Amino acid sequence: MNIWLYSIISVLIVSLISFSGALTLAIKKEKLKDFLIYFVSFSAGALLGDVFIHLLPEVVEEYNHSISLIFIYVLVGILTSFILEKIICWRHCHLPITKNHIHNFAWMNLWGDFFHNFIDGLTIAASYLLNTGAGIATTLAVALHEIPQEIGDFGILLHGGFKVKKALFLNFLTALSAFIGAIVSLLLNNKIEHLTLFLVPFAAGNFIYIASSDLIPELNKETEIKKGLIQTITFLLGVLVMYGLLLLD
Repeated sequence: MNIWLYSIISVLIVSLISFSGALTLAIKKEKLKDFLIYFVSFSAGALLGDVFIHLLPEVVEEYNHSISLIFIYVLVGILTSFILEKIICWRHCHLPITKNHIHNFAWMNLWGDFFHNFIDGLTIAASYLLNTGAGIATTLAVALHEIPQEIGDFGILLHGGFKVKKALFLNFLTALSAFIGAIVSLLLNNKIEHLTLFLVPFAAGNFIYIASSDLIPELNKETEIKKGLIQTITFLLGVLVMYGLLLLD
């Protein structure tokens, strides 16, 4: 029962982060951009730290007789994320934005966010099925990368023609799909033996893709030495936080 409680509370916390997009209305664009890039580097470190310090070591320890399968499932997670992102990119359109037209890419962003949050819910619940420490670490990693993502998603919805209140509401609505993912994960665990053997490596693959394909390339756009050094430090801090949670477990 504790696993259900922890999973639902964690998913609720992550879902509420969808309202972080409202920060774009209160903070100047230049300051927000400077702040977010360091948050991106921190979350990239936290995601990779969670994968290599918590998720993969835990699942390898539990299923050491199926190591080859574990890494195949990691690749499945990476490939799934790649395909999902490609589908979203293929559906982007380039029509002029008007007050009376909701741009197609805004709708596609909502669908992409829906599936992404669904996978986040699967991931959080699957991590708690391993142990509480892994669940907390994964929740933190998800929450950290959700903040810059949700702010970006909110900006996309506004740019796509949605009003502020509707953009916030729809962003939160898609965030609730994480509950569906968590419930599916927990229910299937009672019906499918060794479900975590697939779900945890799959989630690890998803995290590796997000950090390596979406976050780190953004960091590499920075050419100023000072800012690059700060990014490196915040990246390492993200890894260290994951390691610290391991010591507390």
